[in-house]
Amino acid sequence: MNKVKNRWLIALAGVSVHLSIGSAYAWSIYTKPINALTEWSATSISFAFSIAIFCLGTSAAFMGKFVEHYGPRKTGMVASIFFGAGIALTGLAIQVQSLPMLYISYGLIGGIGLGSGYVTPVSTMVRWFPDHRGLATGLAIMGFGFASLVTSPIAQFLMGKVGVSNTFYILGALYFSVMFIASRYLEKPPKGWTPQGMVQHQEKNQAGQPIQTEGEGLTANEALRTSNFWMLWLTLFLNITCGLGIVSAASPMAQEMIGMSDQTAAAMVGVMGIFNGLGRLFWATLSDRFGRPKVFTMVFIVNAAALTTLYLSGAPILFVGLICLIMTCYGAGFSIIPAYIGDVFGTRELGAIHGYILTAWAAAGIVGPILLSTVHQMTNSYKPTLFIFIVLVCIALIISVIVGRKAVHKK
Repeated sequence: MNKVKNRWLIALAGVSVHLSIGSAYAWSIYTKPINALTEWSATSISFAFSIAIFCLGTSAAFMGKFVEHYGPRKTGMVASIFFGAGIALTGLAIQVQSLPMLYISYGLIGGIGLGSGYVTPVSTMVRWFPDHRGLATGLAIMGFGFASLVTSPIAQFLMGKVGVSNTFYILGALYFSVMFIASRYLEKPPKGWTPQGMVQHQEKNQAGQPIQTEGEGLTANEALRTSNFWMLWLTLFLNITCGLGIVSAASPMAQEMIGMSDQTAAAMVGVMGIFNGLGRLFWATLSDRFGRPKVFTMVFIVNAAALTTLYLSGAPILFVGLICLIMTCYGAGFSIIPAYIGDVFGTRELGAIHGYILTAWAAAGIVGPILLSTVHQMTNSYKPTLFIFIVLVCIALIISVIVGRKAVHKK
């Protein structure tokens, strides 16, 4: 027992990995500098981010199985190589002005690094914190949400000092180093290990019945054959579709709907990032106190109410407050789901199940922004899209109630 690692250092290593890969959320700050050097359109540059998010979701499904078979240390090392190389090669793509190379380097290679790095610490931290699963996943995934706040000023400073390409070379080396070192400390706890003084808490569904798992729980393939898995997948897909739609158009939406200036809208986007990160920790920690089924459903109630008020109201201050509230709900889906999976399916192959469910992110990453931009182009208004988002969130609310009442598996 003296050789058992410190679980809080495990958590720190996991947060370090997510702070590195979460820098992907700062991609928009590179759009204008890259455009000035290459004359690629903003749409073409943004498409690299879409490819990266798609590859995140798809590669997570494969790497989730990898982390279960080979452990988080090896998966983290793979993630550090792919993500670091992808960022560095992005600098080369800009230097030689090759758009296809940009898509391969940042989108494909970097995206695989994103998916590998995303699933690596989450299942590991859940196992180390059986007494605080929500807190564990909230901490890790909060790092992903907050990363853009750390990356943006550093990248802006570097671009001003050494240029765009050199910035990517430096950041690629930095991300590789941080992720590689952090992954060396990650490992699963010893079999049968529990924290000293832990009081076993039995998670309950919305009907007040204990959520039972047999032994260590289901395998990933067994989980795929349950309705619970697909209901959780669908709720995450709907939540991300609406959230990413708002994220992708928050600035022009504020300017059009309430007449906000460009500068104020840009500041609002920065504040959104803070609430996105805080929401991941707040809702996940709350789920430890009141149970995953109840809190997960509450997220959709709050989200539906906020979207409805946003649709009906035109007050500027209220608009900003509602957008920030919606961002906490968007972040909540990412942080509650891994702990919810542990409650429903057990931790036997948690990383693999989490990887499979993240394919919802890949699908929503395409549907959300395209849905919003298409409807806006057809109607010249954001109101119809908001109405569609309200309907989608209400559907997710209904599904969350159903899965919350029957959140129990039978092997």
